[in-house]
Amino acid sequence: MSSEVIGELIAEVGPLWHEQHQTRLTARSRQRAVGAGAKHRFVFIDRLLATLVSLRHGTTHDVLACWFGVDRSTIARAIGEVRPLLAQRGCTVAPGIGCALLPRSSSYLGANGQTGIINGTEIRVRRPAAGHKDRDKFVSGKTKQNTVKSMVVTDDEGRVLFCSPVRPGSCADTTQARQLGLTELLADGPFLEILADAGYQGMGAQTGGRVVTPPHRKFKKNAPAWYEERHEQQRKTHSSRRIRVEHGIAHLKNWRALTRHLGRREHMSDIVQAVAGLLSHQQTASLSRGIRG
Repeated sequence: MSSEVIGELIAEVGPLWHEQHQTRLTARSRQRAVGAGAKHRFVFIDRLLATLVSLRHGTTHDVLACWFGVDRSTIARAIGEVRPLLAQRGCTVAPGIGCALLPRSSSYLGANGQTGIINGTEIRVRRPAAGHKDRDKFVSGKTKQNTVKSMVVTDDEGRVLFCSPVRPGSCADTTQARQLGLTELLADGPFLEILADAGYQGMGAQTGGRVVTPPHRKFKKNAPAWYEERHEQQRKTHSSRRIRVEHGIAHLKNWRALTRHLGRREHMSDIVQAVAGLLSHQQTASLSRGIRG
């Protein structure tokens, strides 16, 4: 990440962290005045940098503790405080304009006349312990591994606009989209074209044709040669239009925290949304610098 983006993060997230810290101090009865006692040696800038390194490179807390000269528990506590603040920012769709909710991303696409692209991405996680309730609900039918799934929305250039909280890997793509309210959002709102893969079949009819999926195969057997050629061409055309979302997901997976998670599964929603927000912020900053140049 560029120094300009890190400086903007410090200015944006720093006041939120200090406010959160003061609220935590005043939320309980105290024998000392607020501000008394030992002062932080691990300042906010170092906490933010440790969180960024952890997300970008997957560096362990033990290594970060050695780098910053603090205890491992201090690193774990600092990342646990900063990471949710980064997740709450949402994605940056334009300089100074954030988009933390799905309705805002669809409104942005509609207002700019752009086509949206959706897709689900899976991240490997640890399997629940033996005897744990619903132990198999994280098993993905696609990868046959224990995963969590997030729905990603990009524009037609592949810029990430929204990344949903995670669901267990056994959750179907269409189920996750409905739980996020995508069906009602598109059915009741202005016309907006959303490209999707075959995992979202059936949503086109529920949204008035706003969700476009690959064409159905009308001939199961003994299809004419002309139909095979046309059907294959239609599928390739659709695939070439929606390939940008795969590029956006590939940029997300470049962050080591999303390649495979060995920590607590409860943190995955914050991790995915924090990475999506940081990536979109960097992309928007790079784009605005290119326009100024």
